[in-house]
Amino acid sequence: MKYGFIKTAAASPVIKVADAEYNAQRVIECIADAKAKGVKILVFPELTLTGCSCFDLIAHRVILDGAKAALAKVIAATAGTDMLVFVGLPYAAGSRIYSCAAAICDGELLGLVPRENVDGSHFQSYDDDEALDVTVGEYDSFLSSDVLFEHASMPDLKVAVELGADMDAVTSPALRHALSGATVIAQMASFPETVTSTDEAELNLRYESKKLRCGIVMAAPGKGESTTENVYSGLCMVAENGVILASDEKENSLAVSEIDIEHMINLRRAKGGFDVCDYPHYVCPWGGELEDTALTRTYQKHPHLPEKAEDLPTYCERMLDIQVSGLVKRMEYAGLDHCVVGISGGVDSTLAVMVSAMAVKKMGLPSTNVIACTLPCFGTSSRTKSNAIVVAEQIGAEVRVIDIGKSVYQHFDDIGHAHDDYSIAFENAQARERTQVLMDIANQNGGIVVGTGDLSELALGWATYNGDHMSMYGVNASVPKTLVRYIIEYEMGRCSAGAAAVLKDILDTPISPELLPADNGSITQKTEDIVGPYELHDFFLYHMLRSGASPARIFRLACYAFDGEYDRDVILHWLRTFLRRFFAQQFKRSCLPDGPKVGTVTLSPRGDWRMPSDASARLWLEEAERLE
Repeated sequence: MKYGFIKTAAASPVIKVADAEYNAQRVIECIADAKAKGVKILVFPELTLTGCSCFDLIAHRVILDGAKAALAKVIAATAGTDMLVFVGLPYAAGSRIYSCAAAICDGELLGLVPRENVDGSHFQSYDDDEALDVTVGEYDSFLSSDVLFEHASMPDLKVAVELGADMDAVTSPALRHALSGATVIAQMASFPETVTSTDEAELNLRYESKKLRCGIVMAAPGKGESTTENVYSGLCMVAENGVILASDEKENSLAVSEIDIEHMINLRRAKGGFDVCDYPHYVCPWGGELEDTALTRTYQKHPHLPEKAEDLPTYCERMLDIQVSGLVKRMEYAGLDHCVVGISGGVDSTLAVMVSAMAVKKMGLPSTNVIACTLPCFGTSSRTKSNAIVVAEQIGAEVRVIDIGKSVYQHFDDIGHAHDDYSIAFENAQARERTQVLMDIANQNGGIVVGTGDLSELALGWATYNGDHMSMYGVNASVPKTLVRYIIEYEMGRCSAGAAAVLKDILDTPISPELLPADNGSITQKTEDIVGPYELHDFFLYHMLRSGASPARIFRLACYAFDGEYDRDVILHWLRTFLRRFFAQQFKRSCLPDGPKVGTVTLSPRGDWRMPSDASARLWLEEAERLE
């Protein structure tokens, strides 16, 4: 439960209709199994102890008394178990019968929550504003439809219940509960199996959990129900923010996964509208001390990419369409008809020149309206120079090779910088000279300088201020390095064999700014040796911006996602590097040129990420320094 994770489970044991004592034993067995797995929230179907297909038998005193006796056994069996358990049963108060969720923890009956929407059955809805006192054996508690079960050591973990027909209501109780602070919804379902029931349930859970920015744990009745009218599948699912984390549908189903409460809270804070409405709830505490939660769910190493590999082509197409559409709109608005791109033979400039070619084609212009400039200088390798030229020629661009060495040497002489002084001024002078040349060529031809820098470089500040940091439109500004590489791979499958071979070599070429002298035409300056692996930085960036994760939390997730690829010391070293650079380099991001948002994370200072250029990184770095 540390770092905001809570292990949850939905269970649907095989029961016997109307045999509450037998069913209580099955529930107790499930609780023991869940406890062994570290589960802290366990949800059973509606009317677990009697079965939801009792029909007219449900009103009989024998059934009602049997259910209360069975519940008392379940409550007693949970003594010493730090787990919030929701079990369903019918409960009679005078002449009224309610379908209730009994909330149990550590040998206590915390409360009964009745179903609100009835469907012509024996059950009534509970609409009283005051809680009703109830007794189950030796256990005294209350009955109310608006209850939040709040964890004593993790106040953001608030659990609410939704039963049966409530799930299908036009305005479901889950909405009211979530707006009042519930971060987990226990859905105790009663629907039977049909040919579409699983798909429909998945769709509902994905939609509800995304809309409400919450976790949902759902359990439907299982194989022990009566087959007189329907068949029941025992479908169990755990969902979070539009994603199904776990699913099981068989005899004695059990779906187990961890819900990320901290992530849900951060999403709500970014959205707003939660914890501000007037829906009074009883708050019932539960739970003990925080414990480590063993993670079983999947965390992507490359969170900027789609989860399923088969979705990648569509993802790439949509991304390219956004980039091209943005560039076309900007060119049409400004009355420009040429794209000027500085090509280096690396993945970023390769993507930028491809996008430029697609843009002029969409505008009905010839491909030669893309002016691809390779600007070799002291650090340019023969490999990247030739690859850059071949790629530009393949798309039909006008290729210009402009050696800037003489200009840079003249600049060194003008400012009194020694030619063999390989300090930062030596490197940045080349980048700024390249940008000046590109800008002037654009002015000559009524064109726009298309930026090549990507999101990962912007996060780390790996760009020369007013050099490659600047352009007239940055088509790659919200595309992380890991995604750029996948798009190049995607394009490899759509082009000629010759072009594909060049793209393959570009992908295999070490990432480098090529600002220090080459060694016999080979690259000597490798970016990832200096700043670290981009796949790690992209992971850090996503979780810091998307979910507001702390350094300790990011570190834990990275160790989990990259287990077996990077050891903990390596991950921690580059995490500290990321934090230092991310804060120190904000001044470059504060004056970025325009560029289209492609994914869920971007660093545009005008919209998605507004941060002072002089914000202190002390708290983040101190937390990172305490990690081991």
